[in-house]
Amino acid sequence: MRLSRYFLPVLKETPAEAQIVSHRLMLRAGLIRQEAAGIYAWLPLGIRVLNKIKGIVHEEMNRAGAIEILMPTLQSAELWRESGRYDDYGKEMLRIKDRHDRDLLYGPTNEEMVTEIFRAYVRSYKQLPLNMYHTQWKFRDEVRPRFGVMRGREFLMKDAYSFDIDAAAARRAYNRMYVAYLRTFARMGLKSIPMRAETGPIGGDLSHEFIVLAETGESQVYCHKDLLDMPIPGEDTDFYGDLESIVRARTELYAATEDVHDAARFEREVPAEKRLSARGIEVGQVFYFGTKYSAPMKAVVTGPDGKEVPVEMGSYGIGVSRLVGAIIEACHDDAGIIWPESVAPFRVALINLKSGDAETDQACDALYSQLNAAGIEVLYDDTDERPGAKFATADLIGIPYQLVVGPRGLSAGKVEIKVRAGGARQEMSPDAAVKYLVQGI
Repeated sequence: MRLSRYFLPVLKETPAEAQIVSHRLMLRAGLIRQEAAGIYAWLPLGIRVLNKIKGIVHEEMNRAGAIEILMPTLQSAELWRESGRYDDYGKEMLRIKDRHDRDLLYGPTNEEMVTEIFRAYVRSYKQLPLNMYHTQWKFRDEVRPRFGVMRGREFLMKDAYSFDIDAAAARRAYNRMYVAYLRTFARMGLKSIPMRAETGPIGGDLSHEFIVLAETGESQVYCHKDLLDMPIPGEDTDFYGDLESIVRARTELYAATEDVHDAARFEREVPAEKRLSARGIEVGQVFYFGTKYSAPMKAVVTGPDGKEVPVEMGSYGIGVSRLVGAIIEACHDDAGIIWPESVAPFRVALINLKSGDAETDQACDALYSQLNAAGIEVLYDDTDERPGAKFATADLIGIPYQLVVGPRGLSAGKVEIKVRAGGARQEMSPDAAVKYLVQGI
């Protein structure tokens, strides 16, 4: 993509309303624009990151055996009355009446709707286990939206829902999602720690939040330091094998959000040198809630003995749009964003230091064509901005590699590659630069 033909409205000044790093950098780098309190338009650079994150989430859900569907944003209030949550949910729910005076709501979550879909088609235990997921925009009318996409009112969420014949099978489904989440966040360059957590309005008595440590985190968390260095399950993980040992290794060590923190237990179970108290950002949460929805909504199947039983359920959420902010909180410096390669909007920023110079333009055009042909996503700064402004923009938007081309380097047969993370620089021939950038895929 040539920057001269792209829409990248970067800001030189920090907007006054931005209180945390991710909000400031997302506005300055032209990822989002606020349209109302807690509601954002996603601009071209932002939507590319959002789609990269969504792609990783979908790959790991599919790997773990979940099946993708898509449910609507508007839901019938009758479903929520069946479960008993319509009146209990509170003012965070946006309630709507259509022209026929029917009660609707803008979905904050989808337990009721997916349960209705399940009960319409599934009759026997032989059709289980089943896990269905979707990625959809949600709305929760936060009393005080703040921190940009970290605490907005409209947000993109992946939620999965498992259905099983009994509690033991439901626990295996919970473990599959638990392990899938470990892989998902690691692929985004994040070190996530599963922590015991409150279940809130979702319900149930078993839940873990996946927390990314960051100084600007929204809540205080407490855990055993060994959790930071545990290996991530590999691509060859058998999700229908025994995952209990992977989960147990993490759940046996103390880790809790401040809502459920037990100070006495923390001090009793964790040696002083292993205690970690820090700020954290929630990027996902898993719940097992049994028959909380299936019983009142009559989502039943016939068991092996011929008797009907309500299915055991769990739900599993990942804040896709929130992850953009969380990654920036964990990956930035004073100059701007430092995207992990897996979620970066482009892999290479090609910087022409003297646009209009025939030799430099020709060299950049050749590099641009070669990289595109090799499947490398390139943002080519072919504008007539000063070199300093081009470098500042490239640092701000955080593309992992900067390929710098100018008359002085070309006269010696060289171009420069700068690695955004850490700032390492090296000069090499144009052909070597292409090979270097392609080999990293």
